[in-house]
Amino acid sequence: MEREIKTYGGYFESFMETLDESTQEKIQYGLLLLKTQERLSTKFIKAIRNGLFELRTEWNSNIYRVFFIFDEGNIVVLFNGFQKKTQKTPNKEIKLALQIKEAYYADKQSQN
Repeated sequence: MEREIKTYGGYFESFMETLDESTQEKIQYGLLLLKTQERLSTKFIKAIRNGLFELRTEWNSNIYRVFFIFDEGNIVVLFNGFQKKTQKTPNKEIKLALQIKEAYYADKQSQN
């Protein structure tokens, strides 16, 4: 099994640009697992709400999250990412991801 991974709106790329190379590699490893594995444990993926998920990465005592959705079964669309500094995922980050998700589906619908 192999999922296709896309990004939307440049948010993921902007986030990755802020990270050092070793952190980027660690997040890329998580993406590789997401791309090739049928199921992943909650160590790597967690459902947030309304079809929104987060890819979870821990590296050098830091925690990173990248929001994504599954679209058309195998396509994974990456949205915004952030470095997590608190126990709970910040609500503003979730709200932003949900807004990006709405924009994604609106754009997709207008193309059909």
